[in-house]
Amino acid sequence: MSDTPDAETEDRPDAEPITVYSDYVCPFCYLGRRSLEAFQAGRETELQIDWRPFDLRSGKRNPDGTIDHDADDGKDDAYYEQAKQNVRRLQAQYGADEMELDLAIDVDSLPAQLVSVAIRDREGYETWLAFDEAVFAALWQEGRDIASADVLVDLATDVGVDADVVHDVLDDDERRTALREQFRAASQRGVTGVPTFVYKGHTARGAVPPEQLERLVEGV
Repeated sequence: MSDTPDAETEDRPDAEPITVYSDYVCPFCYLGRRSLEAFQAGRETELQIDWRPFDLRSGKRNPDGTIDHDADDGKDDAYYEQAKQNVRRLQAQYGADEMELDLAIDVDSLPAQLVSVAIRDREGYETWLAFDEAVFAALWQEGRDIASADVLVDLATDVGVDADVVHDVLDDDERRTALREQFRAASQRGVTGVPTFVYKGHTARGAVPPEQLERLVEGV
């Protein structure tokens, strides 16, 4: 296989994927993906997603990776109430009536992110995308616990991934270490919140509307 891209790929201005930093437990990441889907629907060619995991629970994690739900991360009841209002506003704006949850404060996404990274690396883009969308739907539409191995096995097998892959990944300490490195890499790149969309050096932060994603990608 040649390392040189073919002429058709070189000539396509949109051959580069859009990088998306996100965390499954972030409602704005779910809504941001809805916005990205709306933008994609108006395109002639698919813009692939270069997903980068992010840990919204990092400020509450114990050294062993578990979450201390009593830890003070500076977010009080007023913060969460404002977040709920913002979620509901964007739900109406993006037609996301299927969302059953406003927030997922007590859910740990780390197991889902471990499995998602492994599927992306081992199974390829289309299988990863199907799993990724299934995780978002399981949490935000169905209220399922995406930290549960049983739930992750269900979602993975539904997209054609063997259950043993999920169990092996969840028991792999090296993969956990590698995922933490990806979290640190995101912080080192200046990502402080999600979703964050990056395309050819330009950035859009938050669950921005489709027209803003169009400006980011198309430069219009």
